[in-house]
Amino acid sequence: MYISMALSLLSPIQSSTSLSSFTLTAFPAPKNASFLSSIYSLYHPKGALGSSRTGSSFFGGFRGSRRIESTAADKKRQMVSRNGEIERIGGQDEELIQGHDDHSPSSPDRWDVLGLGQAMVDFSGVVDDDFLKKLGLQKGTRKLINHEERGRVLQAMDGCTYKAAAGGSLSNTLVALARLGCRSISDRPLNVAMAGSIAGDPLGSFYRTKLRQANVNFLSAPIMDGTTGTVIVLTTPDAQRTMLAYQGTSSVVNYDSCLASLISKTNVVVVEGYLFELPDTIRTITKACEEAHRNGALVAVTASDVSCIERHYDDFWDIVGNYADIIFANSDEARAFCHFSADESPISATRYLSHFVPFVSVTDGINGSYIGVKGEAIYIPPSPCVPVDTCGAGDAYASGILYGILRGVTDLKGMGDLAATIAATVVGQQGTRLRVQDAVRLARSHEFLLKSSGVRTDVGS
Repeated sequence: MYISMALSLLSPIQSSTSLSSFTLTAFPAPKNASFLSSIYSLYHPKGALGSSRTGSSFFGGFRGSRRIESTAADKKRQMVSRNGEIERIGGQDEELIQGHDDHSPSSPDRWDVLGLGQAMVDFSGVVDDDFLKKLGLQKGTRKLINHEERGRVLQAMDGCTYKAAAGGSLSNTLVALARLGCRSISDRPLNVAMAGSIAGDPLGSFYRTKLRQANVNFLSAPIMDGTTGTVIVLTTPDAQRTMLAYQGTSSVVNYDSCLASLISKTNVVVVEGYLFELPDTIRTITKACEEAHRNGALVAVTASDVSCIERHYDDFWDIVGNYADIIFANSDEARAFCHFSADESPISATRYLSHFVPFVSVTDGINGSYIGVKGEAIYIPPSPCVPVDTCGAGDAYASGILYGILRGVTDLKGMGDLAATIAATVVGQQGTRLRVQDAVRLARSHEFLLKSSGVRTDVGS
C-alpha cells in the first residue's frame, strides 16, 4: 500500500501543551496515485501553488500542501603549482568533468535534497610562525584575499604537505546526509545534489570529484574562464588557525534554466546563508525559492553566521519570512534573527522564530538544542561525547534533521535526538565530515524511528 505521512498538528497548540507528546500519523494515499516511487511524507511548504488544503502541519496552517516524493576520509596530498596556480592535486591530474547532464541515465527522477551554496576547496596545512610573518599574515584571523594574494600564498606553499577537501558548511551537511542515506538497512539511498559555481580548472574538477565520491552530485556546469574559490587554512603549532578565503567563481551563483529544471525535480532545497554575502545572489535565491514552492518543494535556509545576518538582515528576512519552511541556526544566530539581546534564552528565540517559519532548529552547543513548531519548542538534550573538534557540529546536526524528515520520522523528539547524536559523533573526532562507518552505525541504530512511523519506503520495488 502506498503510504503518506501527515503531520498531526491539526489544531492550535495551547501554551500548556508539551510538544514532546506530538507525533506524526500515517494514512493511505489516494487510490489513484500514479507514482511508483515511495511516498513517505506529506508536508505543507509555504506558498505551495496548485495544492489542496488538507489540514495543517509543521509546514501547514500557513498555505497549501504538498507531498514529498522519496526518490573516504581525505588523504594528505602533494600540491603542484606554477606561478601560484594549482595544476595538479594528489600527485596526478584530475579529470575535468564537464557539466553533469541531469537527464543522463544515471540521474534519478527526483532529487531528495538540492543544496545551493558556495563551492570552495579547503586547503589545510601546518606552518610555523615564521611562515606567517614572511607573508605578512596576522595569526588567528580570517581574511578575504584577491587572486594575486592567493597566488603568493600558494607559491609559498608549493611542495608542502596539506589536506584538501571539497569544503564548506553546506557540503558538510550534504555529505553527512548522503552517507546516512546510502547505507540504510530498509530504504533506498537518498539522492543528494549540490548546485553552485566552480571553474573549469583542476580545483573545480577536484571539488566535483570529491563530492561525487561521497555520493553528492555537483550538478552545475563549470565556468570555463574562471578560477574555483579556495579557503587556505594555516594552522600553527599552538593550534591557532589563520584562514585566507579567495571567493573566485563561488562569488557568482546565477539562476538559469538548468537550475530551474533541477529545482523542479527536488523535494527539499537548502539555501546556504553565506550566499547572502554575495551582492548578486539575492535574485538567484528568490527565484530558486519561488520555483521550489511552485513545484511543491520545501525550502530550508541555514543561518551560517551572525555577522552575515546582521549585515544582510532585511535580505534574510525577505527569504525567511516569505519562503522558508525550515531554518537552521545556532543560538547566537537565532537571537540575531529576532533582534534579541544576548541575555535572551535560545528557547525564547526558537519560539519566536516558529511563528514565522514552520520548522525551526536551534543548536546551543553543550547545552543542547531546540525544535520549534507553532510558537512552542521541544528541548533536545545533548548527546554525551568527549569533544575533540567542535567545527562542523551544526552542519552535522542539520543533516540529522533532514534525514529524519526525508525518512518520514514521526517523532519530533526522536528526530532531535538523532540529530544530536550525529553532531556528537562529529564533535568527538578530528575533522568536520561524518565518517562512512559512523553514518552506517547511526542509521542502523536509529532504524527503530523508521519502523515506529509505520512507513514503507520500498513500495516501488
